[in-house]
Amino acid sequence: MDHTVVERELELRLILSPERSIPVPARLRYRSDDPYAVHVSFHINSECPVHWTFARDLLVEGVFRPCGQGDVRVWPTKAEGRSVVLMALSSPDGDALLEAPTAQVSAWLERTLRAVPPGTEGRRLGIDDALDQLLAQ
Repeated sequence: MDHTVVERELELRLILSPERSIPVPARLRYRSDDPYAVHVSFHINSECPVHWTFARDLLVEGVFRPCGQGDVRVWPTKAEGRSVVLMALSSPDGDALLEAPTAQVSAWLERTLRAVPPGTEGRRLGIDDALDQLLAQ
């Protein structure tokens, strides 16, 4: 089975305080051979990029309404009159609040949803075929 990769580079904003943020180059990546996940790399041009992986459904839902708990939370809001998606990421190394332009994230998500429509992810993993082969023995 052919695998599709959907990537998008964009500039996020790392929110340091209500008055201050800094740009963070990032790459969104989706692979049809890992159909439930999205991969986000921050500081993509640095020696030590930071990688996060979480559920595609979480990001899709977070464009429309607050969702997630624990390590990854996503919600839509307005910032200076612009529609943005906020991502709160927590790890043992620290916490980050990142702002992404809703239009760019949504356009990228639409491409991932065309590559692997919702509800068809399991077929991409070949679990049914493997189970059929196992049971046939």
